[in-house]
Amino acid sequence: MPFPLITDPAFYAVTIPAVLLLGVSKSGFGAGFGSLAVPMMALVVSVPEAAAILMPVLFLMDVLGMAAFRKDFDTALLKFLVPFGMLGIGIGALLFKLLNAHTVAALVGGFTLLFLAQRLLFPPQPDSAPPPRWLGALLSTTSGFTSFIAHAGGPPISAYVIPLKLSPVKFTATMAFFFFVVNLSKWIPYGLLGLLDLRNMATSLVLLPIAPIGVWIGVRLARRISQVWFYRFLYAGMFLTGVKLLWDGLV
Repeated sequence: MPFPLITDPAFYAVTIPAVLLLGVSKSGFGAGFGSLAVPMMALVVSVPEAAAILMPVLFLMDVLGMAAFRKDFDTALLKFLVPFGMLGIGIGALLFKLLNAHTVAALVGGFTLLFLAQRLLFPPQPDSAPPPRWLGALLSTTSGFTSFIAHAGGPPISAYVIPLKLSPVKFTATMAFFFFVVNLSKWIPYGLLGLLDLRNMATSLVLLPIAPIGVWIGVRLARRISQVWFYRFLYAGMFLTGVKLLWDGLV
């Protein structure tokens, strides 16, 4: 019986940096970078396998993120976002076996780049109104859906929350609690789809010690950086994510 663990050195050479990026993004600093984790791992394993391996890692990161920002989240915003995120999870679970992960990647990447282009060409004014709630409902649902398929829920939800002009800490805290609920709700459908097998879970346990390092780095940066630079790094992460996902989806 083969040992139930991925032992290929190339896998860890790609996956350890991906997990570190994911941890930094969980702190809110450069949040867009987190969506690069699955595309990076897809260089060495399939997209569903990468998503399954990251499940325990995400759970630990979410818990650490909530502990670090437990007093800073926006309760009213969460009450609005979470139900639509759950709707997206349900849609993703129903369509998981019918969808090509590369198609989803291309859609998320294209949407992310369109959002950034809109922000560049039509920059928000200090007195500009917040985005409409129907858009928040749509993007939260999209975030839950793309999170289920490829752990790429960051760009859609960021496209709604960024224009709300939250402080870096409040933005980070709200996203930490949102994705804790979203990621927790994936466990049962992932299990039913047969993704949480012994090999994937054993591999995930090996990666768990990396998770707190990335979160710790990101938390320290998020609490020390100015709001202007925080959002510049956020946009940079979303741009790189958008390009990478669009490239993976089209090539």
